[in-house]
Amino acid sequence: MHIMRVSVIGGGYVGLVTGACFASRNAEVTIIDCDPKKVAAINRKEPPIYEEGLLEILNDCVGVTLSASHSYDSIPDADLIYICVGTPEGADGSADLSYIRQAVTDAGRRMQESRKYQVLVVKSTVPPGTVQNIVKPAVLAASGKREEEIGFGMNPEFLREGRAVHDFLNPDRIVLGADGDDAYSRMASLYESFDVMKIRTSPAAAEMIKYTANAFLATKISFSNEIGNICKQLGLDVYEVMSAVGHDSRIGPLFLNAGAGFGGSCFPKDVMALVHLATAAGVDPIILKAVLAVNENQPGRMIRLLQERCGDLAGKRIAVLGLAFKDNTDDIRESRAIPAIQLLKDAGAYVTAYDPMAATAMSEVFPDIEYCRTAAAALSHADGALIMTEWPEFCTLSEEFSLMRRQIIIDGRHMVTGPGVEGVCW
Repeated sequence: MHIMRVSVIGGGYVGLVTGACFASRNAEVTIIDCDPKKVAAINRKEPPIYEEGLLEILNDCVGVTLSASHSYDSIPDADLIYICVGTPEGADGSADLSYIRQAVTDAGRRMQESRKYQVLVVKSTVPPGTVQNIVKPAVLAASGKREEEIGFGMNPEFLREGRAVHDFLNPDRIVLGADGDDAYSRMASLYESFDVMKIRTSPAAAEMIKYTANAFLATKISFSNEIGNICKQLGLDVYEVMSAVGHDSRIGPLFLNAGAGFGGSCFPKDVMALVHLATAAGVDPIILKAVLAVNENQPGRMIRLLQERCGDLAGKRIAVLGLAFKDNTDDIRESRAIPAIQLLKDAGAYVTAYDPMAATAMSEVFPDIEYCRTAAAALSHADGALIMTEWPEFCTLSEEFSLMRRQIIIDGRHMVTGPGVEGVCW
């Protein structure tokens, strides 16, 4: 089997996991990132992010099939160039493609030096038409090459943060959006050792598949939350309801857990980008707008429940358990804890917080709240508590709640039971 040389531009969650996992499958990978500290950490076999299984891959592969660099020197020899830079939400809700434009232009300049056929693949989440209308012209202009000398593709990722390595190595399917047979063959060869369905599409269809998948999963979450809000008013257990609903093979059990809502680097911005895309195309995305509205309302519902039981929150000590947007990660992007903490602060509460991984990151957002080393310390003498992240250790909390001044717990993740516990929508 021919060993592919792969350059991955961008060493964030997607780029680092992509590069590391390809390297673990015997590709020769160079991760390119502009942050010298991140590059040095990778080359020291120290993951700059937490992902289960990532440390083990770095230990096995760095210096063998994996390296990191802040230069583009690996580009001329690469068989494939993967673009894994960020596409953050712009001021108007659309995807900000400035990092994409810069990365593909820089790559194109170094591709001038190559004498072989290369394929440039976008893995970042981008609107339909980006590869064809933005990436391809930019690379051809910067490289000075003809269309037949460079292939272009879109290979979307479907990774869950905290479980990204497992998801990459054990995918449900691999979507390969290619602009021709040669580009598809090169992309497919990189996944030769993956015994899973490979779906060939156009680049634009692959781009839309990614947005659609994320939007649908976000819709399942907001739908479950809305059903939960209704169930709570009717005195029903939404988890009992959705468990039975999830056994319907047409629906499935995943992403039906009602609670505080979704966050992270993908769902919020991708649904918003799809809303912007639809609006620009003359379509009113009614369902997608509702998905975002329900999600934005859930933290406020938790605060209102807390106020109903605690009264005026001014001067009250409120513990927030869980700061990451989900368990098994230190990522706080769009965490539902952020609006909850802000609402507590606005109400004059004194906030204590605990998270096993994300306290340092959250301290950059809220430097003026008290961060505790244990859940018990955060709960000590508290007048109320919010559970915002589904960390497994929260399921074991019991005696810690007895340390509270008043045992009032609003659970946003269906983690605990007992005296004083009330769910946000159950």
